[in-house]
Amino acid sequence: MNSPQAKSAGKLDEKQRQALISLLADDDAKVYRTVRERIISYGPACSEWLREHTLSNDPVLRRRANEIVYHFARQGADTQFLAFCLNQGEDFDLEHGVLLLSRTHYPGINIEAYSALLDDIARDLRQRLDLNGPADLILRVVNDYLFRQLKFTGDEHNFYDPENSYFNRVMDRRVGNPISLSILYLLLARRLRLPVAGIALPGHFLVRYQSSRAELYVDAFHGGRLLTKADCVKHVVQLRQRFEESCLAPVSPRRILLRICANLHQIYTQQKAPVQAERLQRYLVALAK
Repeated sequence: MNSPQAKSAGKLDEKQRQALISLLADDDAKVYRTVRERIISYGPACSEWLREHTLSNDPVLRRRANEIVYHFARQGADTQFLAFCLNQGEDFDLEHGVLLLSRTHYPGINIEAYSALLDDIARDLRQRLDLNGPADLILRVVNDYLFRQLKFTGDEHNFYDPENSYFNRVMDRRVGNPISLSILYLLLARRLRLPVAGIALPGHFLVRYQSSRAELYVDAFHGGRLLTKADCVKHVVQLRQRFEESCLAPVSPRRILLRICANLHQIYTQQKAPVQAERLQRYLVALAK
């Protein structure tokens, strides 16, 4: 339910709005903070009349108007993502989930445009693939296109950059971490009807291609390197952990999204970004239910 203050946003007349706008660009930081708080108190509806000022010739007004519009956009995206987490079961549309998460940090993104980009990549792959061929050949063709031609790559130099966890930025930069690049693989495999699932190994994330004729694992972070089950067992043992068959069990979309949020929460905590860490903590609670 909206607060009385938020409801009153639409009742501001033009004169009142112009007064607030003129003070929003005030040189006095204290005046600016007071006016910003007052505008925000009117709720998201004020974005409608603020938006024209995001194109102002006054750089101070333009920056401050953009900041408030952005504040409300992120607030709306946060609410939508939390609702998604609370109302979905274990298996949901992973693509929609990771893009909704991306929008909590980049509220201006066009979700449909990223889905269309994935459609385009899948269409190009379909023209290159013999889907009835041997598994290793299918995966090598996919890997060559994604990692050699499109140049998607694992970020080994700045592994803990938060942008490696936001799927829109992974698509923009063609750089990611093990789980985000594996998600790219999963979303393309779904379009191509390939029997691929996500595998959450301790300390790493892979995808598995499994059919009646083959079982292979793909390390998307390392250029699509093909692995066997024995390689996966060796990885777990090298971490001095006990290997169990559950290590190679497919993980649900909910568990994947939970792992992404846990990674981001850890990153923001280490970076001493309390606002961001608190935001991710809310997501973790919602996904854990």
